[in-house]
Amino acid sequence: MTLLNLLKGRGLSVLLLLVACAGDQPRDPEEFKVALITPGSIADAAWNSGAYAGLNRIRDSLDVPISHIEARTPADQEEALRTYAAQGYAVVFGHGFEFQDPAERVSADYPNTVFVITSGQRVRGNVVPLIFRFSEATYLAGIVAGALTKSGMIGFVGGIELPPVKEGYEAWVAGARAMRPSVESRVTYLNNFDDAVAGREAALALMSVGADMLHHNADAAGIGVFQASKEKPGVYVFGANADQSALAPDRVIGSAVIDLPRAFLAIAQEIFEGDFEPRVESFGLGSGVVRFAENPALVDLVPDSVRVRVAVARDSIIALARQ
Repeated sequence: MTLLNLLKGRGLSVLLLLVACAGDQPRDPEEFKVALITPGSIADAAWNSGAYAGLNRIRDSLDVPISHIEARTPADQEEALRTYAAQGYAVVFGHGFEFQDPAERVSADYPNTVFVITSGQRVRGNVVPLIFRFSEATYLAGIVAGALTKSGMIGFVGGIELPPVKEGYEAWVAGARAMRPSVESRVTYLNNFDDAVAGREAALALMSVGADMLHHNADAAGIGVFQASKEKPGVYVFGANADQSALAPDRVIGSAVIDLPRAFLAIAQEIFEGDFEPRVESFGLGSGVVRFAENPALVDLVPDSVRVRVAVARDSIIALARQ
């Protein structure tokens, strides 16, 4: 269930006020190979770099061989999935919503490979999703944005309008309006996750209509949003998928974070030890994998009263998710 549906069904008014794969035996490390396919550059300081860090953590923790490849087009992604499976990889991570359908097609021919799809949709045989309830963290970021905006206008830059990206945006707006119901929002989708120049231009366009709080979910293209924020006083940014405060220490108030290395290692270790059963693995604020991280350099910008509202909302979301 998405955060917005959860809130609508179980307590939005309260928050507005309070503001068949692995065997039974452990695998042989020499035969247990793990691969990662990313849809973009691992130098994006966000979604793809976090996945690559997760792959390296698997290597270091389990002492197993790993491999990574970048595949941007649907055809290349399906070919990469098939190639790794044919080479005997035990686990193949398809890093993104777009890998679900090709993984299902490929998996029918390779029942001994577990295909793990981040932001996936469903279990299909040996295809399993890792679902990150990222919207829970963007809602908290929105609370801060709604409290701090001086113009009453917030802006968002997305890569492609995929369901997880759109859901994160909508939760961010809902969080802002929980603090300031009159907040206006503008959103721009770039139709790619790679073009930092387009990301910068989109952010500048949002700033030109008055947006003074910006958020993104655009991977490498999002770097342009941080660049744009430095060009106009009084404009601040919220990071996505990783703690991105280092990209603009005096402009990033906080980040909606997904601890991809922690999630990657958890599922790889289960498969390695022979304890894994295909299921939907979902991570929200209560898991510690998803969180809102403040930028220590800008904590003085956020009043204590707002920080309390964030903490109350966080606890309420966790409680609602457990019901």
